[in-house]
Order: sequence, then C-alpha cells, then structure tokens
Amino acid sequence: MGKEYPLPNTDLRIRYNATMHQNSALTKAQALILQDAIQRDLTTARRAALLEILWQERYLTRAQLIARVEQRLGKDCFGVSAWEDTFYRDMHVVKQAFKAAGFTLAYSRNKHQTGYYLEGQPALSLELKQILHSSLTEVDPRQIEIYQRLTPADRFRQGCSISDTARQVVAFRIRKENPSVSIQEANRLALQRAYQS
Repeated sequence: MGKEYPLPNTDLRIRYNATMHQNSALTKAQALILQDAIQRDLTTARRAALLEILWQERYLTRAQLIARVEQRLGKDCFGVSAWEDTFYRDMHVVKQAFKAAGFTLAYSRNKHQTGYYLEGQPALSLELKQILHSSLTEVDPRQIEIYQRLTPADRFRQGCSISDTARQVVAFRIRKENPSVSIQEANRLALQRAYQS
C-alpha cells in the first residue's frame, strides 16, 4: 500500500480545533485581565457594569442605569459635578463594545418602552424569564399585597436585584459543577450562557 495522507478536511478540522482552544485560552486570559482592571479602575468598572446590565435587560433609562451602577459601585461613582458627561462618555464606549460584538445599542422614546435596548434582542434573557416564571408560581397573594404598598423606589431596587440574583445563581451552579473555576470566570460564563440562547 502507498503512503496515506490526511484528508484536507481532517487537517482543517485539527487546525480549527487547535485555534478554538487557543482562542478559548486567550479569552480566559483577557477576562482575568479585565477583572483586574475592573477592580482597580472606576471607569472600567462603570463601563463593565453598564455592559452587563444592558446585556441582561432592555429599556432602561439613563436614571435607571445610573441607579443600577451606583447600587453596585457606590453612590456618585459617575462623579458629583460632571456626571452627565461621564455617563455619556461611558455609554459611547459601551455602544462601541456592543457594535464590535455585532449588536446595536439603541434608545427607544416610545412611551410604553423607553430606554436603552439591544436591537433584535428580547426584553429579558431566556434565563431571567425562566427564573421569573418559576418565581411567580411560588408567590403568595399576601406578598403581592405587600409589594403593592412599596414605594416606586423600593420596587425598582427590588427589580434590580433580580438580574443580579439570577446571574449569581447560575455562577454558583457553574462553580458547584467545576470547583476550580474562579468566581470571576463563573460570572462571565453565567452571562455567556444567559445570552447565547
């Protein structure tokens, strides 16, 4: 018999798999560096928080986004005097980041759905919808009565915690399945799982 040569498709598949493995390793390395930058730099932390919030939910106004980021990073994280300029500079970078990933961040002025949203994406991720649906089956009518007595600000704060809790639950499951995964990597994977569907 003559010498056998690998089929081009097999060779391409091997190179593709090697490239994908390298890209995955590079992505993990980049995520670690980004996480370090988030912890050291307030601007990076704000922009990362905005990106994550907008990835999870749609139709949030400037005031709502600022409140959500301040809830995570602390009051006045956008500054005291020039906070509007800071917010718009941050949003400009966030829009570019979404564009680089193939998404368009837009703003709706519709009175029923006002705020920033990703074009072509549902109002909530599938995972958040599932969590909300399962939560509704567990709601006691007395809870609804109590909720109706809350102020709008308290309702907003409570609503903001839902997406954060959902991400934390998924990250916890990821770490339980694979204890060697860091908290930062588990959070990144949780976001990735929620929005790849």
